[in-house]
Amino acid sequence: MTVKTMTDKDGHYVPRMDAGTSGKVRVWDPLIRVFHWTLVAAFAVAYLSAEDLSTVHEVAGYVVAALVAFRLIWGIVGSRYARFAQFLKGPSAAFAYLRDVVGHRERRYLGHNPAGAVMTAALLITLSGTAFTGWLLEDESRIALLPALPQVIAPAFADEDGEDREYKGGGQDGESAVEEVHEVLANLMLLLIAVHVGGVVLTSFRHRENLVRAMVTGEKRAPGPGDIA
Repeated sequence: MTVKTMTDKDGHYVPRMDAGTSGKVRVWDPLIRVFHWTLVAAFAVAYLSAEDLSTVHEVAGYVVAALVAFRLIWGIVGSRYARFAQFLKGPSAAFAYLRDVVGHRERRYLGHNPAGAVMTAALLITLSGTAFTGWLLEDESRIALLPALPQVIAPAFADEDGEDREYKGGGQDGESAVEEVHEVLANLMLLLIAVHVGGVVLTSFRHRENLVRAMVTGEKRAPGPGDIA
């Protein structure tokens, strides 16, 4: 595959990729694809086993944590479209892209579009928090090492005399607070996943490109005029 440069309509230089006769270019490297689908499976197992299969839940949680750690590293040293520097452009770019989506004028991105970039960051942050709070819940002594949680996270608890008291660290109150945060983050993940899937479906429809298949094969349609590679 040959990479050249060209200028888009805004005067920015972007790479042009010669795809040869196939009309396809490799975007997602094998490690990103394995990471993506393994994470899907690990989170599903962790969520579905939370109530009745504690050992399975914990193992799946550790797998999720390891995958997130890998993605953070690969986002720095990985292939072009895996790197955070390539697709993280900030909230203003995401809002501008969403305005274009509403106006049916959004441009096709070969990698993550600005809204997808924000979603990727949100998913990784939420998964990190979910895995961390789950790790804390495995051992009360870990919760005891935490500083006092903010009131917004750990509301006042009523003691036996009916008097309110704030969470100060470990103990049953601390465990209850961390468990609540863990559950909120896990449910937030479901919401983010739903929005993510909706965005994938919409983008696939708008640009006539199966993004789910692209995450399996790693290949996407070569960039055309107006596309951002």
